[in-house]
Amino acid sequence: MATSTERDVAEFVEACDRGLDEASMFAETSRRLRKLVPFDGAAWFATDPATVLAVNPVRIENVEDGHCSTYWGRECNVEDTMLFRDLARSERNVQTLYDATGSNPVRSTRYREFLQPQGYRDELRAALRVGESTWGVIDLFRERHRPVFTAAEVALVRALAPTMATALRTLAGVRAAAPAVSAAGPGTALFDASGTLLSLDEAAEQLFEEVAGPTWATHPLPMTPIYATVARAAAVRAGRDRGPAAVRVRALSGRWIAVHASCLRGADDRPAPTALTIEPAKSAQIAPIIVEAYRLTPREQEITRAVARGLSNAEIAADLFLSPHTVRDHLKAIFGKIGVTSRGELVAKLFADHYGPAVHTAGYLEHVQVG
Repeated sequence: MATSTERDVAEFVEACDRGLDEASMFAETSRRLRKLVPFDGAAWFATDPATVLAVNPVRIENVEDGHCSTYWGRECNVEDTMLFRDLARSERNVQTLYDATGSNPVRSTRYREFLQPQGYRDELRAALRVGESTWGVIDLFRERHRPVFTAAEVALVRALAPTMATALRTLAGVRAAAPAVSAAGPGTALFDASGTLLSLDEAAEQLFEEVAGPTWATHPLPMTPIYATVARAAAVRAGRDRGPAAVRVRALSGRWIAVHASCLRGADDRPAPTALTIEPAKSAQIAPIIVEAYRLTPREQEITRAVARGLSNAEIAADLFLSPHTVRDHLKAIFGKIGVTSRGELVAKLFADHYGPAVHTAGYLEHVQVG
């Protein structure tokens, strides 16, 4: 007979496997994971797998507003242990602060300036990977009256991480139809050294609203992808990161938006504001994330790119040193995964459908107080 923990794990995996939408992804995984690994606060972010910068959906639990608004600025510009970019590259993609600091968390700037002032004692961080790609990151906090996270809890989160990552990867390929949106862009905005918005043009304002909704200027959480990109640009300028300061984000409208930031210099070589450009993503920018979202193998990705270039089966076979029969078999598998029946539908599905906007649903971005 299965134990209660085994049943909870099975229910967690089943919930992720059945396909969660943006509105319920982190709310559901938080509720179920809390039963297995109790925590008092958390930060949940989907990420662009190319840069490990936050995209949507986002969920913040029991983090004070003053600390929430500086979260990604700290992540990019304060040297510390267990940074998400390091976890994404490490075999130890799940780690606790007590373990990373040798049971002396005060060694961590994040502990002194972020966790301790809010009454948290320990944190567990995880990079949610499938293969080499990180599709999300989570940050769990425990209050000071609780015991620290255990090795068994770390092992459990590590075992569940690929399931969560796969669910987030699937979200990247989801399309929901809705009326067309404005074709605004590209837009430009300027930010100061602290990440505060200084000025922007009309196109940027329209696209910020498309990404984060009508309250984008007063509610910082939906703007997380924007401010994370600005923070990465500052880290690149300071030599703390190699970049790029760029992200591909699925807007609340459903359309893919490309964001890039770069720190400017004045004529006297002094630091100047950070310039951010935002525009509807081009097909070449979103194609890699979309084909991976549909779980195409490397060979299937090669064939898909060849189809997008207009090559015939015979030409693909010659280019890839395959038989035409093998190319047909691969195309059959690709059609099945993506849900199309022809080469034209394949190209449209990958390079056109994902510009179609999605219905904005409540819960896509959440900032909640729990307990």
